[in-house]
Amino acid sequence: METAINPNANPFTGDKYLLKRQLLKLIGSTFHIYDAFGHQVLKANQKGFKLKEDIRLLGGPNLDQEMIGIFARQILDFSAAYDVVDLTNGTKIGVFRRKGMKSILRDEWEVLSANDVVIGTMLEDSMAMALVRRFLVNLIPQNYDLFVGDQRMVDLKQNFNPFSYHLNIDFFVPPQTFDRRMGLAGAVLLAAIEGRQSG
Repeated sequence: METAINPNANPFTGDKYLLKRQLLKLIGSTFHIYDAFGHQVLKANQKGFKLKEDIRLLGGPNLDQEMIGIFARQILDFSAAYDVVDLTNGTKIGVFRRKGMKSILRDEWEVLSANDVVIGTMLEDSMAMALVRRFLVNLIPQNYDLFVGDQRMVDLKQNFNPFSYHLNIDFFVPPQTFDRRMGLAGAVLLAAIEGRQSG
């Protein structure tokens, strides 16, 4: 489970992934992303002591090549927007924008294109379950769906584990229909931001 795949393989073509958060890290956070065969294909580093969120996804044979960046536009903004950037060529892929007031009761994000046009949503499974998680018990795993228009593109489901954070990432459409880079960036963002409240 700890071996990176063939360095020539593209980590953004799979349909199923598993994200794990590294435990016992004092500064920042590290997330490990595995493919359906259990090979680690990406690593994400969330930098500590940053006024604006700065997360980098790394790939390559040694998992040390910066591939995707997730950067907050504002400092500690409850409704912050996060640009997703391809670090290999500097182009923006898209944006995730947290809907601050709505997320008090149920986590909800807007999915934007590279031109800042809203194209979809990423939201918690149901209002009822969201309220239970917040006000009764936070051991209930979180579950999110990412939609573009009315079509569900990705399911992001947390495994129940009181000692570690695991997130299953399932894509329902081919890579040419929805960019895996955007979907995986959304998963890392959820694990880094929303995952703080659930393990």
